[in-house]
Amino acid sequence: MYKNILVPTDGSEFSDAAIAEAAKLAKQLGSKLVLFFAEPYYYYPIPPLTSFSGPYSPTEQEKAQKATKGEAEKVLASGAANVNLAGVTVERQSTLSNSPYEAIIEAAKKFQCELIVMGSHGRSGLSGVLLGSETQRVLTHSTIPVLVVR
Repeated sequence: MYKNILVPTDGSEFSDAAIAEAAKLAKQLGSKLVLFFAEPYYYYPIPPLTSFSGPYSPTEQEKAQKATKGEAEKVLASGAANVNLAGVTVERQSTLSNSPYEAIIEAAKKFQCELIVMGSHGRSGLSGVLLGSETQRVLTHSTIPVLVVR
């Protein structure tokens, strides 16, 4: 039924709950989990804001990129460690993105996932509108089924 299940994570308790539910489903179905983190993308070089500021040096760019990659590895490792994944095949993936919801949808296609399992912060009303929701955006734009865990 579902051979590959994508589980986006941001390291939050909501993501951990989604990973736990996805792991249960994967065990029952014999599916593979793809844990996914959309790393924030920083434009390099940054255009000067004033005549006195200039773009980052190549050394600064490299440091920032390493820190971002390290954060992705940390988030993915934490998500995998917080859940009983015994007997489940797990793949960890990340990508740079300015738009997490688009990265999630693209990752689902790229890794041939038939289901996306996501956590939700449960924001509604004005805070949901103002703060936005990556889960809501994935639900709105994805043609792949999405299971939302609260």
